[in-house]
Amino acid sequence: MNSILLRAAWMGMPRVLLLLGLVVALRTVTPTPDYAGPYPGALDRANENDSASALGVAPAPRAVSDTVASDAEAARFLAQATFGPTLEDIARLRQIGYSAWINEQVGFPVSSQLTFMKNAAQRAGTGDSVRRDWRLDAWFVNALGGKDPIKPTVLHRDQLRQRVAFALSEIFVVSDATSDLLGNTPHGMTHYYDTLARDAFGNFRTLLEDVTLHPVMGIYLSMMQNQKPDPVNNIRPDENYAREVLQLFSVGLVRLNADGTPLLDANQQPIPAYDQDTVKGFAHVFTGWTFNGCQAQGYFDCYYYDSSAPAWVTPMENQAAYHASAQAKQLLNYTGVSLPGGVLAAGGSGRGDLDAALDNIFQHPNVGPFIGRQLIQRLVTSNPSPAYVGRVAAAFNDNGQGVRGDLRAVVTAVLMDPEARDPASQPEHFGKVREPILRLTHLWRALNAKSKSGFLDEFWTLDGNLGQSPMYASSVFNFFSPRYSPIGELSQLQLAAPELQLATDYMLPANESYLMRKIFDAYVGNPGGIGDDEIAINLSRDLALATNPGALIDRYNTLFLSGQMSAPMRQVLLERLNGMPANTTAAKRERVQEALYLIVNSPEYVVQK
Repeated sequence: MNSILLRAAWMGMPRVLLLLGLVVALRTVTPTPDYAGPYPGALDRANENDSASALGVAPAPRAVSDTVASDAEAARFLAQATFGPTLEDIARLRQIGYSAWINEQVGFPVSSQLTFMKNAAQRAGTGDSVRRDWRLDAWFVNALGGKDPIKPTVLHRDQLRQRVAFALSEIFVVSDATSDLLGNTPHGMTHYYDTLARDAFGNFRTLLEDVTLHPVMGIYLSMMQNQKPDPVNNIRPDENYAREVLQLFSVGLVRLNADGTPLLDANQQPIPAYDQDTVKGFAHVFTGWTFNGCQAQGYFDCYYYDSSAPAWVTPMENQAAYHASAQAKQLLNYTGVSLPGGVLAAGGSGRGDLDAALDNIFQHPNVGPFIGRQLIQRLVTSNPSPAYVGRVAAAFNDNGQGVRGDLRAVVTAVLMDPEARDPASQPEHFGKVREPILRLTHLWRALNAKSKSGFLDEFWTLDGNLGQSPMYASSVFNFFSPRYSPIGELSQLQLAAPELQLATDYMLPANESYLMRKIFDAYVGNPGGIGDDEIAINLSRDLALATNPGALIDRYNTLFLSGQMSAPMRQVLLERLNGMPANTTAAKRERVQEALYLIVNSPEYVVQK
């Protein structure tokens, strides 16, 4: 990467240069093995072959050792599998190895946002009443890990589970950003996220059903109180959830090969995975569902204004009188489908039709590559090779014991694939842009950041400074599209860079300024004081290295860049830090802060490799 560009971006020239730096860095990311046909800029993959020169083909994978050879290798893995490496986690991973670490993570108790909310209410003496902004506090408590600020005997150690839950929350999207109904139910919102965390290592079929029947999803995509056809009253089944569960949550728009590339017809065009009749069929399946407890009250369209009502954390119930039982329903039709022609016969119950429909989705051959590719994108690289996707899809199809949909096996396959672990097995282009909120958690975890109260006063500001906040996307399409490619060199090279959809003229300097404040103002010992709800980084550990800039840079190279800092970047940092005084405690602190600020805003850090 051009050292002049790095220096310019760091030393205060227009922050748009950061985006230019990202473009340079991403010149080494694999061409998108995405859908052809209806997607702008998609490739014609009809003539792709298995030669080493084929687009996006990685070198033949080598076996992955379970031994972690260096601190840098450990940090690189933890950057993919957690909310940011810490020195302690690096040491633990090197001690026990990859497989044992994954097994240990799977075995840790599930950290619950809803439990935090209830404990916070108990401490505040508010009974069952909780504040909406506490759900963000709960998210950060679990993401940062460590001792619970309200119940210190509880230790949050399930980093991998929480990291996968966050990835799932960006696929199975719900949001209270534009929904007053969901904004008024923090119990339901946190329980929905807890559901993703609980199911993160379970079976995809279970996850699909839990998401479908969760009242928060029912409200968000209007499956809640969806009714059977009634021509007299001009009622037609709502198609919202039916459309999105297919397009976004399971199979996608076009049929896929096992490696995630589009299946083409005789005219070399992608084949649609379903049509409007299929959407209508599923819309009819998803009728008759309402809050659990409505039937006991003698209503179908009842509503619970109390956020703490059990109905918000209980799967929806079906009322037969409102279910479209009389109609046959066209579902997904594919090779090996169990329903003749993919048609669900009339006469079924609401529960029976739902089970058949979710089984129909679950068994579709697209699900493995479609979901697998997105998990790879969220954790490892924006442009996985078809071979990488194929190996992850194979783990989805069969975990080695004949079980389909085992998400523990899928996550393990994503993280332990040779393309993820071995640089020699990676395609020419590899990496991903770090999401802004993950840059923040990385900083806070690396510097053992905490607030005095366990809360943080960020709910109404985080999205404006980072462009994202958990479960606060502007639509069901998440903060960014998995296929997003910025206009220019990246799109010309057919490179996906989803997170750059957040890199607007406004948001780039906002990110930089926000992180600057978190480094230079929000630190333990600030003589100006720190609010009780302000998360503050702890610089005391690294002050001892302030008089040795080389050692300080080496530590942060491991913690933040996984040992991948270029020689030009290191030289620029050395020159900058050596040019700063270090004759007082305050001067030493400023050296450490300057190193942090320059590193976390550098293109080499922002692009995770």
